[in-house]
Amino acid sequence: MEKYMPQKIEKKWQKKWLESNAYKTEMDPKKPKYYTLEMFPYPSGNLHMGHVRNYSIGDVLARYKTMEGFNVIHPMGFDAFGMPAENAAIKHGVKPADWTYSNMDNMKRQQREMGLSYDWDREVATCRPDYYKWTQWLFQLFYKRGLAYKKKAYVNWCDTCGTVLANEQVIDGLCWRCDNEVVKKDLSQWFFKITDYADVLLKDLELLKGWPERVKIMQDNWIGRSEGLELNFEVPELNETLSVYTTRPDTAYGITFVALAVEHPMVEAICKAKPEKAEEIRVFVKKVQSQSDIERTSSESEKEGVGTGVYMINPYNGNKAEIWVTNYVLADYGTGAVMGVPSEDQRDWMFAKKYNLDIIVTLQPKGVELKVDEMTEAYTDKDGILCNSGEFDGQDIKTASKGIMDKAEKVGFGKRRVNYRLRDWLISRQRYWGAPIPVIYCDDCGEQLVPEDQLPVMLPENVNFEAGAVSPLAQCEEFVNCTCPKCGKPAKRETDTMDTFICSSWYYLRYTDPKNDKKPFDTDKVNYWAPVDQYIGGIEHAILHLLYSRFVTKVLRDEGLVDFAEPFSNLLTQGMVLKDGSKMSKSKGNVVSPEEIIGEYGADTARLFIMFAAPVDRDLDWSDEGVAGSFRFLNRVWRIVSQFEDKIKSAADDYDKNGLTDDEKELRRVLHVTIKKVTEDIRDRFMFNTAISSIMELVNEFYKFQNDENVNAGLVREVSLNLVKMLAPFAPHMTEELWSELIGEDSSVHAQKWPVCDEVATVKSEVEIVLQINGKVRDRIMIATGISREEMEEAAKNNSRVQELTEGKNIVKMICVPDKLVNVVVK
Repeated sequence: MEKYMPQKIEKKWQKKWLESNAYKTEMDPKKPKYYTLEMFPYPSGNLHMGHVRNYSIGDVLARYKTMEGFNVIHPMGFDAFGMPAENAAIKHGVKPADWTYSNMDNMKRQQREMGLSYDWDREVATCRPDYYKWTQWLFQLFYKRGLAYKKKAYVNWCDTCGTVLANEQVIDGLCWRCDNEVVKKDLSQWFFKITDYADVLLKDLELLKGWPERVKIMQDNWIGRSEGLELNFEVPELNETLSVYTTRPDTAYGITFVALAVEHPMVEAICKAKPEKAEEIRVFVKKVQSQSDIERTSSESEKEGVGTGVYMINPYNGNKAEIWVTNYVLADYGTGAVMGVPSEDQRDWMFAKKYNLDIIVTLQPKGVELKVDEMTEAYTDKDGILCNSGEFDGQDIKTASKGIMDKAEKVGFGKRRVNYRLRDWLISRQRYWGAPIPVIYCDDCGEQLVPEDQLPVMLPENVNFEAGAVSPLAQCEEFVNCTCPKCGKPAKRETDTMDTFICSSWYYLRYTDPKNDKKPFDTDKVNYWAPVDQYIGGIEHAILHLLYSRFVTKVLRDEGLVDFAEPFSNLLTQGMVLKDGSKMSKSKGNVVSPEEIIGEYGADTARLFIMFAAPVDRDLDWSDEGVAGSFRFLNRVWRIVSQFEDKIKSAADDYDKNGLTDDEKELRRVLHVTIKKVTEDIRDRFMFNTAISSIMELVNEFYKFQNDENVNAGLVREVSLNLVKMLAPFAPHMTEELWSELIGEDSSVHAQKWPVCDEVATVKSEVEIVLQINGKVRDRIMIATGISREEMEEAAKNNSRVQELTEGKNIVKMICVPDKLVNVVVK
């Protein structure tokens, strides 16, 4: 063989794989199926090292599972709608579609250069009409099932992106896409009723045995189920009832004020009833609405409010409590009103102290009397005895809580209620580059779905991308103006587009039947391939994408379109790729281009390094030296296999193992130990780094025979072919070339059966044991593996060093640890 030249080899095999459609997959009921999937990318233009790591993990697994005998589906596509394309249109004067498709072409080229085993016949792009037709169909399915609705609500608004955001897309008060501040705005928006599925989303986390525990905890916390009491307080001055929700009914007798969110509808009623307070309240409301939810609810931020002079009546004791408009209550949690109990809640304590409000102690540690004038903070322990609580004095929290809730339900001023932190999914976006919401508004007939046979509602090309426009679609008359499907009169289209997370919440299902033009997918096909057996992606998607996908799958299950409850059986969240300890970014000047690495060393080296440098679920610190080391290793493999090419070709697969020398037996033992270790590391643990390390140890052992012309040819063939097979998932091009040279062009290494460990071969014939005298190491000897205790003792006694050091002494006893040590105890 000639010198290892990765660029030449890789281009050759990429061309052959593409022309032969080598990785096309069809249903085969005779084989067990395996669906491996990496999260599809946004087509930003170029792959980065995070992509390389993500895709390499999936490709190693797909290739390994294929060799293990599975019918593997391994698709790829593009999450192609979204703001960056629209921003490019505004900035550069290009069409979003042109920008997006150009980037997709470039990224596909880069993915092919990585040697990824994708079935490109299954490619999807969410911006193509043949895909978003079915995203619109999905919207209509939700609408018909009562899961899609429109309402006016305070929403998260990003001025920079000119659109609303779902709660899950606001991170620390900032837009998830542009990192600019998010404010509240009152708009009419479309929502999906994900809250209808809150309980099942929570309960079915138990099904996800193959998910990281921290991801399940994040979803559990986000759904935020709590059990409590909803109380109704009379507000005589307004002739209204104010509802509050609490998880601490035991504190009900300590209410000294009620805190309202600035968005609460009662705020405007108070302004009308108290005109002398109206201006102060409205100025305060406007100020608070400019603050983020994070800032408002943080334990560190200052608690502020305006007293309204309006009072509610505590139904438990008849006490009056003033209603305050505050900055630390959110409209979308509970009822948007919170009972203020300063003695048991630190936020309420801070607020009461600031505004000199009453504090009533209703809970204290057993045997300790708390006095307000001696307290420096709220008593927040959920353990103690009630006081100042009427007939519940002296009871513990659990007993009192039950009694207090029973009383509310018996008298009729309250009821037990389950509450969730989760809010309905806000799906409206005031942007162009997204799937249009398929709804028409008629003055006579009202809200109408676009007839199914008229889907997709196509995005028009003649739109205005002026920055700051409310919605580019709203300015396009040819899009907006239409006819009512019910009465035929002039009507208007919905001009909002759908959140791109809807597009990505079902793409894994479309892969199973990507060219179907009659329905989103065939039920038989989706039930054969799905759910995804192994999903791979970043931890940053723990709530947004993964929660939405779980929700959509459950709705489709309830519709009878799929027969599984969860979309992803197993989840692997890979770590980030760092450089000099920081995440790679252009602003830090520490970006390493995959194309540069592939251009210098080849794709196999890039893949091998990124799998070897760290466990896949940990962050990886990039090392130029490590890349060069991976390249040297592949060269070593090439050289040793090339050196023995003639022996490998001339030898038979079946040879006499009994005729091997001791050194040759040791090489064969190392081979089969490596097969076992690599198999378990890939199949059971995803420890690709230790699998590669084991292969490197095998190569080191193999190199001991590089100058041995008499080495057994059968053994050389067995070692070489199994080495190439084990390395194939990691370095697909080089191993394909070696295999074709050794076996023939018609045979692909990636179609071979995975090596099987010969357990008998892994047993050492001899083992080194330690000889101790009174616990101190005195010598080491080789003995036959698995000999009896008596034989170990005899070997120790016959050792000259032991005889020398025990001469004239009395051997009290001998302690044997099989195949490990003998300790001679003497006096």
